[in-house]
Amino acid sequence: MLKNVAKIFSSLVDRLKTAKPSAKEVEEVLSDFYLQLVSADVAVETTEALINDLRKTLAGMKVPRFGDQEEVLRQAVRKAVESLLKEADVGEIFKRVEESRKTGRPVVVLFVGPNGSGKTTTVVKFAHYLRKRGYSVILASSDTFRAGAIEQLETLGQKAGFIVVSQHYGADPAAVAVDAVNKATSLRANFVLIDTAGRTEVDRGLLEEMRKIKRVVKPDYVIYTGDALAGNVAVNQAKMFDEVVGIDFVVLSKVDADAKGGSALSISHATGKPLLFLGVGQSLDDLDDKPVKRLLESIGVG
Repeated sequence: MLKNVAKIFSSLVDRLKTAKPSAKEVEEVLSDFYLQLVSADVAVETTEALINDLRKTLAGMKVPRFGDQEEVLRQAVRKAVESLLKEADVGEIFKRVEESRKTGRPVVVLFVGPNGSGKTTTVVKFAHYLRKRGYSVILASSDTFRAGAIEQLETLGQKAGFIVVSQHYGADPAAVAVDAVNKATSLRANFVLIDTAGRTEVDRGLLEEMRKIKRVVKPDYVIYTGDALAGNVAVNQAKMFDEVVGIDFVVLSKVDADAKGGSALSISHATGKPLLFLGVGQSLDDLDDKPVKRLLESIGVG
């Protein structure tokens, strides 16, 4: 998991540990580190922020005479990475349930993201996560565009024991979402999770469709699902969804795959939105609700 990025951070610590204590030497190391991160698909703005933070930290860093220099450096790197990442408090969502119970309305969560980002599987994983904590969930198949999308959610959702509300292909996605909210209200279900369409290339039509669904169902939360394998394109897509639709949280899928992995460090920083979960495997339980800790451990500074 994020082996390439982990090697880059490990190399940085090793080089700083043996570097001469001069500003010039440190700058040479940081310059190489910059190029390596960008080549590993860490967004330029994220890389620059990390470098600037490290530069300030290293300038004022003092290592005790008999201290562990490597550990001091590792903690400095950890602090710099940690400053880039925001982590959502899933407890906030649970509090919203208690508030919604008073009105009889379910908590509505809208999932958005491009095709292939793992959105549908993330919806079912999150439903499973909620059910394990005592909440009832209904799923809505509002992807009426992609062939096989309705069947995918129905197969995964029903196999896991969830009610899936769907219509025919070409139906109004917002109408499907409304049907699901109404059904959840009548059954006193706690949550409605709405799966939506994506595109390989995110276009204005897709974004407007997402904005319409949001306007009609007024979700409590909008969650962007990003593919950790997609590189910098995932960062740009997340920004587009946030600008047009507005997102509250980010879920990163496929983080367990051995890829460059730079987008895992970039999306939260680039959008300013907190990470809610990491998708770290294929099973329903493979949803990590301590994403920052997992990422720090994965790159070797946890």
